[in-house]
Amino acid sequence: MNKTNNNTGLKVAIGILLALFLGTGFYASKLYSDKKSETAELVKQKKQVMNDLSVMAKQYDAAIGENEIANETLVEARNRIQGLMDSLKVSQNSVGSLWRYKKKYLALQEEMDVLLQENDRLKVENELLATTLDSTQIQLAERAAFTDSLLVQNTELAGVVKDAGALQTIGLKGFGVIERSSGKQIPTERARRSDKIKVCYTVAKNLLAETGDKELYIQIIDPQNNVLGSNNQIEFEDQTLNYSLISRFNYENSNLNICEFVSPTEDEKFEKGRYIVNVFNENNLISSSEFTLR
Repeated sequence: MNKTNNNTGLKVAIGILLALFLGTGFYASKLYSDKKSETAELVKQKKQVMNDLSVMAKQYDAAIGENEIANETLVEARNRIQGLMDSLKVSQNSVGSLWRYKKKYLALQEEMDVLLQENDRLKVENELLATTLDSTQIQLAERAAFTDSLLVQNTELAGVVKDAGALQTIGLKGFGVIERSSGKQIPTERARRSDKIKVCYTVAKNLLAETGDKELYIQIIDPQNNVLGSNNQIEFEDQTLNYSLISRFNYENSNLNICEFVSPTEDEKFEKGRYIVNVFNENNLISSSEFTLR
């Protein structure tokens, strides 16, 4: 009788263990499946944001191509989109990071609607003006006056879109340099001969900006989409920014020329290909450029 009870108890214990094992396996499988689905959805949404930015860039390209005179406001907006696309390529696949890029896309979309609407209005005015002129001399004079008006209006529009007191940079460029033992630097386009990458830009004069010690974040992305330099991270609310170096300077409301340097990792050399240079004022992309090392 005791033997029968023991066998029954053993079977019950084995049944319980088997049920626990199957339940644990099912739970682990569900967690893996949910994680895989979440990752796939993030990748899908990231691709959609990239496609939306690409469509926006093409709209700017079309608008820029319609102007006989380069519209600097449209060109700068187009460069900001390209810089955001390059930064998105190397961003982490996380909900917070993707939401940040979606918010920037929506802000750029609103800006584009304003800029393209203004550009269309000015283009229509230009066409109407041309049809009403009855002599070549008057046409030339009126076109010159209209061009001046167009530039003034574009400048005023840029001031409305941007924060009037924020620092802005112009003339951003990057290139390789050979550094002699004497300290002399020689620009080069050859990757294997480059000892450092030199990044130069000008902090534009802005009488509305506060004076004092300032800092901007420089991000250099190599042909393999790696962030060069220190590759440190800084948090801005729900945004994480990977940067190559921090550019620090004293600002006194006047144009300020700045150059910074980034060396390759350890004994490695720079790779051949296209390099992207982005400048951030806190978490705002304010300038973007690119160069190629052969």
